[in-house]
Amino acid sequence: MIRIIETKFIAPSVKWFRLEAPEISRKARAGQFVIVRSHETAERIPLTIADFNGDDWIELVVQEVGESTRRINLLEKGEAFLNVAGPLGNPSEIDRFGTVICVGGGIGIAPVYPIARALEKAGNRIIAILGARNKELLFWEDRFKSICDEITITTDDGSEGRKGVVTEPLKELLEGEREINRVVAVGPAVMMKFVAMTTKPFRVKTIVSLNSIMLDGTGMCGGCRVGVKGESRFACVDGPEFDAHQVDFDLLMARLSSYHEEEHECQLRGSG
Repeated sequence: MIRIIETKFIAPSVKWFRLEAPEISRKARAGQFVIVRSHETAERIPLTIADFNGDDWIELVVQEVGESTRRINLLEKGEAFLNVAGPLGNPSEIDRFGTVICVGGGIGIAPVYPIARALEKAGNRIIAILGARNKELLFWEDRFKSICDEITITTDDGSEGRKGVVTEPLKELLEGEREINRVVAVGPAVMMKFVAMTTKPFRVKTIVSLNSIMLDGTGMCGGCRVGVKGESRFACVDGPEFDAHQVDFDLLMARLSSYHEEEHECQLRGSG
């Protein structure tokens, strides 16, 4: 049992958890994930580690998208996850690249934060672009401000920051006089696709995290299979991070839509 030290909703249907997990915290690296089960009959859910202190706790951010995540978000402080396994996956490549733009879209704001922090500690200049549909879905702006040289907020409806999408300020930065050495993007598949399309003409190395497509997290189910440079890769064991310019995003998005109807039916049964 992994005890919940603290928890709260940080956006509609998005809940933050701090868990007592010293063994995981001491081994965790930016970009890695854990597999959680909330109770005995629950399915296994891979979740990217949103933060850790390298000593006794880790943080997870869970967005309710189906019945399993709805059950997780019912848990409160003092309760516990049945089990949390990890850290798993390959950690982010952290080095002194120069100026790095970290792009977080929606729930992707959470997993891109420890990557940005690790890159900042390695001596990079960090520029963050955080985007969401509206201001209610934004979170952790204060955390990014503490590690970033610059931060730009975008919302689809203009309720916070710039009205528009993250690729607009990204393109402006790439067209500017400063050299951009790397871009890291985490968010919805369509967002990562357009980030890759934006950076490709500028030949800037771009890394995306495909954590959102993982299922069992061990490579056995094949659900996270993705085309990378014309070959099949598994996000959970070969990633979750890949060179964005080598990912077949059209195939990826088609796979992500495969089980929407079944998940909706499961939600209806769970709420009945």
